[in-house]
Amino acid sequence: MLDEKYRVLFEPLKIKNLEIKNRYVMEPMGPGGFCDEQGAYTERAADYYVERAKGGTGLIITGTTMVENEVEVCTLPSLPCATLNPNHFIQNAKQMTERVHAYGAKFFCQLTGGFGRVSIPSILGKTAIAPSPIPHRWIDGVVCREMTVDEIHYIVRKFGEAALVCKKAGFDGVEIHALHEGYLLDQFAISFFNHRTDEYGGSLENRLRFATEIVQEIKKTCGADYPVSLRFGLKSMIKDWRQGGLPGEEFEEQGRDIEEGIETAKAMEAAGYDCLNADVGTYDSWYWTHPPMYQAKGLYLPYNEILKRHVDIPVITAGRMEDPDLASDAIRNKQTDFIGMARPLLADPDIPNKIRAGKYNTVRPCLSCQEACMGRLQHFTSISCAVNPVAGREKTYALEPAITKKKIMVVGGGVAGCEAARNLHLRGHVVDVFEKSDHLGGNLIPGGAPDFKEDDLALARWYTNELVTMGIPIHYNTTVTREQVEAGDYDCVIIATGSTPKRMALEGSDRVFTAEDVLLLKEDVGDSAVIIGGGLVGCELALWLEGLGKKVTLVEYQPDILQLGGPLCTANSDMIRDLIAFKNVDLVVNSMVTGARDGGFVVKDRATDQETVLIADSAVVAVGYVSERSLYEELRFSGPELHLIGDAGEVSSIMYAIWNAYEVTKNI
Repeated sequence: MLDEKYRVLFEPLKIKNLEIKNRYVMEPMGPGGFCDEQGAYTERAADYYVERAKGGTGLIITGTTMVENEVEVCTLPSLPCATLNPNHFIQNAKQMTERVHAYGAKFFCQLTGGFGRVSIPSILGKTAIAPSPIPHRWIDGVVCREMTVDEIHYIVRKFGEAALVCKKAGFDGVEIHALHEGYLLDQFAISFFNHRTDEYGGSLENRLRFATEIVQEIKKTCGADYPVSLRFGLKSMIKDWRQGGLPGEEFEEQGRDIEEGIETAKAMEAAGYDCLNADVGTYDSWYWTHPPMYQAKGLYLPYNEILKRHVDIPVITAGRMEDPDLASDAIRNKQTDFIGMARPLLADPDIPNKIRAGKYNTVRPCLSCQEACMGRLQHFTSISCAVNPVAGREKTYALEPAITKKKIMVVGGGVAGCEAARNLHLRGHVVDVFEKSDHLGGNLIPGGAPDFKEDDLALARWYTNELVTMGIPIHYNTTVTREQVEAGDYDCVIIATGSTPKRMALEGSDRVFTAEDVLLLKEDVGDSAVIIGGGLVGCELALWLEGLGKKVTLVEYQPDILQLGGPLCTANSDMIRDLIAFKNVDLVVNSMVTGARDGGFVVKDRATDQETVLIADSAVVAVGYVSERSLYEELRFSGPELHLIGDAGEVSSIMYAIWNAYEVTKNI
C-alpha cells in the first residue's frame, strides 16, 4: 500500500503536451560502451534502459548522443551519433524505444552540442574547440581553438537533423546538452569562457544565441509540439580556472551567478525550451555536478526552488534524491516538479516500483563513490556500478540458475561474503555464512562511521536484510577452523575473511591507534591528532575528526595525498583536496612519523631529514590493510573446491570486493 505522503511522486505531469506517468526521471549518464562503430545504440544499451523502464521510471533520458562528428571528432565506438548513419541509428533505436514504451515510460534522447574545453582525452584526443582560445580543463598547456561562425551554423543544422532522426526512431522528445557543467554550449553562454566579439559573444543575448538557434531549428524540423528539454545550470560555482567553490565557502563567482542564471532560464523558456533539467556547477567545480558523498542529499533543491519562481515550464531536480521523504517534500514545497535519479538507478533499477510498493527498505543504496560510474567513464570510457556489477550489462552478465546445486560455506560476512552468499542463494545453491563478529558488513561499519558515509552503513543493512529475508543461515561469533570445514561436508568453500588494519608502534607513546578503532569509538584521540597516511581512509578520517572539533594534522609519505589505490573519480578527489584545505587540516607531505617526544610526534622530512615535533594528543595510523587469509592457507592444498575473494585475496575497494565476489559466484 502506497503511503499517502508519496502519492505525489506518482501523479502524472506533462512536458509540453507529453504526459509522464509519474515524477521519476532517469537522468542522463554518459553511454560509455553502448554504441557501435557507426554511432548507433546497441542491444546492450536497450537492455540497460529497458531495465530502468521496467523498474517504474516515468521518463528516461539517454546519455550524450552526438549530432555531428566533423567539427569535434570523437573516436568511435565511444559515444552514439544520430547523424553518422541515420538509417542504422533509427533501426537500432526504434527497437529500444518500443521496448521502453511497453512499460509506460517515455524516452528522450539527449543530444550534445559538444565538449569543447572539457573534452575527454581518451575520446577526443588532445585538441579541442571552444568559443574562444581558452585553457583546456584537463590537459596542461593546451589552448582550445576558436570555432568559426560556419562551424556554429553547421552544428545548429545538425541538431535539427539529429532531432528528426530521434523522432523517427520513436523518442518522445530530446534534451539539449547543455547550458550546464561547462560543456560547449555553456562555454558560449558564460563570459568567463566566451571572449568573442561577433554575434555569438558579448551580451547575454549574443552568448545565448547558439542555444536559442538550436531549439528553434529543432522546432522547425520536428514541429512545435515536439518536446525539447534543456540541461541547465543555474550557477557555475567557479572560483578560477580549474577551481571550484565549496559548500559554505564565500567566493566571487567567475561563471554564471544566480542573477544571470535566472535571466538565462527566462530567455531559454522564451526561445522555446519546454523543460529545464537543472543543477549547479561546472567541470571546474565538478563535485557540484557529480556530487560525492561529501555533498548533502538534495543539494540542488535550494537553487531549483529559486528557478521555479521565475519560469513556468517544468523543472527536473537530481542530486542524491532517492529518499522518498526528501523527494515528496520537494514536490510539495514547490522546489521541483520531477525527481531525477542517475547513479541510484544504476545501483537499483527498481527504486520507483519499490517505493510505490512500500518497500523502500529493500532498495540497494548508491554510495556516491562514483568508482564504477563516473570514474570508469572518465578513465575507461565505460559505465557500471560499484554495488551492482550487472549495471550496463544486464543480459550478458546476469545470474543464471546453477546446473548442479552445491552445499557451500561462506567464511566471512563482509561485503564480499555477503555478495557471494546472496548470489549463490539466487542461483539455487545451499549456503551457510559464518561471521566471527556479531554483525555483517565487515569494513563497511568503520568506513561508514563519518556522517557523510552513512550509505556504507545502509549497504551493510541492505545485505543483512537480503540474507535474512532469503533465509540464509548466518552463524555469528564463529571463527571457522579447518576441522569445521572438513566436518561440514561442503562441496565448496568461499574464503571472504577480509583484511585487518596495518599497525605500527611509535617509541615514546602509547597513544597510537588504528583508524578503525577511532572510527568505531574504541579509542578517543583527545583534542588533537596526527593522522599517519593520506590515502582515502586517512583523508576521510581527517575531515570527520575536524568536523568533531579536533585539531588535525595529516602526514603523508608520498609527495601528495590520494596517490595509492585505484583511480578516484576526479569529482571525489578534487572535493577531498579542497575540503582539506578549506577545513584547515594541516597537511605535511613527503614526510614520515618516526617517534614521539615532548608532548607530540616526530615528523621527518624525507628530502632534508629535518625533524619537527607536532604537538598532538595521539597518532592515528591509516596506512592500509593486510589480507587475512590464514584459513585459506590451511585449506589450499586439500579439501573441497576453494575460492578466495574480496580483501582476503587482495586489499582493494568496495567495488572490487563486490565485483570479484559476483564473478566467482556467478560461475560456481
